[in-house]
Amino acid sequence: MPQYIAAIDQGTTSTRCVIFDSKGRVVAGDQLEHTQRFPRPGWVEHDALEILANTRRVVAGALAKADLTGASLAAVGITNQRETTVIWDGKTGVPIHPAIVWQDTRTQAICDELAASEGAARYQGRVGLPLATYFSGPKIRWILDHVDGARRRAERGELKFGTMDTWLLWNLTGGADGGVHATDVTNASRTLLMDLRTQRWDPDIAAEIGVPAALLPEIRSSSEIYGSGAEAPLAGVPIAGMLGDQQAAAFGQVCFSPGTAKNTYGTGNFLLLHTGGEPVSSRHGLLTTVAYRIGDRPAAFALEGSVAVAGSLIQWLRDNLGLISSAAEVEALAATVEDNGGCYVVPAFSGLYAPHWRPDARGVIVGLTRYVTKAHLARAALEAVAFQTCEVVDAMRADSGVELAELRVDGGMVVNDLLMRIQADLLGVPVVRPQVTETTALGAAYTAGLAVGFWAGEDELRRNWAEGRRFSPTMDAATRERLCARWRKAVTRTFDWA
Repeated sequence: MPQYIAAIDQGTTSTRCVIFDSKGRVVAGDQLEHTQRFPRPGWVEHDALEILANTRRVVAGALAKADLTGASLAAVGITNQRETTVIWDGKTGVPIHPAIVWQDTRTQAICDELAASEGAARYQGRVGLPLATYFSGPKIRWILDHVDGARRRAERGELKFGTMDTWLLWNLTGGADGGVHATDVTNASRTLLMDLRTQRWDPDIAAEIGVPAALLPEIRSSSEIYGSGAEAPLAGVPIAGMLGDQQAAAFGQVCFSPGTAKNTYGTGNFLLLHTGGEPVSSRHGLLTTVAYRIGDRPAAFALEGSVAVAGSLIQWLRDNLGLISSAAEVEALAATVEDNGGCYVVPAFSGLYAPHWRPDARGVIVGLTRYVTKAHLARAALEAVAFQTCEVVDAMRADSGVELAELRVDGGMVVNDLLMRIQADLLGVPVVRPQVTETTALGAAYTAGLAVGFWAGEDELRRNWAEGRRFSPTMDAATRERLCARWRKAVTRTFDWA
């Protein structure tokens, strides 16, 4: 009797496999980083074949560390960096171009062209998203426009498009030999191509953007058996859950009721608020997205605030400036000072995402004096992550009328206690870190387990969730507002640069 569920977590900087038991506890895991390619300013690429090879290695590695075989697994779930776009040959399985990553801004001219007559909100009423370089549709168009013969091949049905969930599913279920070409509603809702209400591809939008219908995968729910593994060690194991990474984190945080919210601190910051069974349009710079759909049940929706740069700002301090030698050092360095010394860092490296949506913005450091040290810069970087979250929470409050009672958090940065204290102070509400912080992988495991009956339902999953540590605010309201006002002023200095 299989006793475990595996989750493949294909992220922006690495790929992991995590194995969970029936209580949602981590049994074992393995992780490999992949190459980040920056061929031009604003361009970010991945090698999809490298990611596939790493996926196979971490699955085998996690099983080996737990002394298990594929026969021990009831199912596998997949969660992935969203919007990252790969197009491949359906007969050979070879990508025709490097994967274009969600952070990449090369499609700005395409977005400007599409927005020329009706503005960036041209499709937002149907798809929940503004025209922006973030999303997959314009990336597909760019590849077809720049690879010789690609558009003709796509129209003939010779090529396949997918975000990373689709790419992995197709390969793990057989690839050119019968691989399943499908995506789930959460990933499809990030392409600019799916109608939120019908949860089907919108043929008119696809045609206007320049995406042939023959290229697109089938849209399915987030929790069902899509197919079975075609090769060891997953041969015969059902692949039964797929969610975009931020929706997976919300599912792992058991955000199953309207009004529940989570924030993930990873490469970027992503805050999701469950809004119920109908999509809620945003008037304050947020995205309307599918939160999940379980089997044949109706979909749940969310408002999302997507911030491009969070953990990658700490990587920048390490790799580009050399202020620290490892990401873990930033907390100790920032803790040596009591405040930011008047210095603010706004990391608009590829423009600003929610709630501003300013592709013309570029990063700034403001308020520099001779008093400022590298410790102040480190603290200002942590504060930048927290300030950006506050902007998103303010927008969510304005759109939904919901006042947060607490914020559940996850992602690689939540081990930083100083950041969590700063976040609680600037929000003015408790920040709650769960005992199991692998919530992205856990959400994918949960959807897979529900599909095969490993877990009985959402109530059982709620019982698995446990609070790890609560960070309560200590800052007075006047100080909070003064700091936030200075941050808002700093943000304006990034505008109209590019």
